[in-house]
Amino acid sequence: MVWYAALVLAVAGERVAELAVALRNTRWARARGGVESGRGHYPAMVALHTALLAGCLVEAAVADRPFVPLPGWAMVAVVLAAQGLRWWCIRTLGHRWNTRVVVVPGLPLVTGGPYRLLRHPNYVAVAAEGIALPLVHGAWVTAAVFTVCNAVLMAVRVRCEEAALASASGVPA
Repeated sequence: MVWYAALVLAVAGERVAELAVALRNTRWARARGGVESGRGHYPAMVALHTALLAGCLVEAAVADRPFVPLPGWAMVAVVLAAQGLRWWCIRTLGHRWNTRVVVVPGLPLVTGGPYRLLRHPNYVAVAAEGIALPLVHGAWVTAAVFTVCNAVLMAVRVRCEEAALASASGVPA
């Protein structure tokens, strides 16, 4: 369980790094006329992701979920792949990547990197991680609850993001 706690804490550290990147990118976007949309759902997103990390540790400990090597190691691989996809998205979007919906009017849509394959690859990474991280140590309740809540939140988030992109470009996104 100690190594699992270290893994969850490493993911938490990665999230802190994301927030630092997002803050820098928000400043960059606002300096160029960037407009933020969807402020209302942002606190729910932060709470959900915090609950995911806490739920992984609490469920594994309180419910005494064992580490089962075959599915556990497979889920570690999925977590690592999700991190790789997330950072590919961050690198591809550069200053335009954010945890918030901040769009600079007039900039074209990014269609390179993972965006040439998927419309919202970062959300694929979030969904994969939200299922896999708890399942590394058998925390299936956390995985299920996060997945359902994340699906609801992503429905709101994607609509918000698409509307912001369409408004900024003048072209339906």
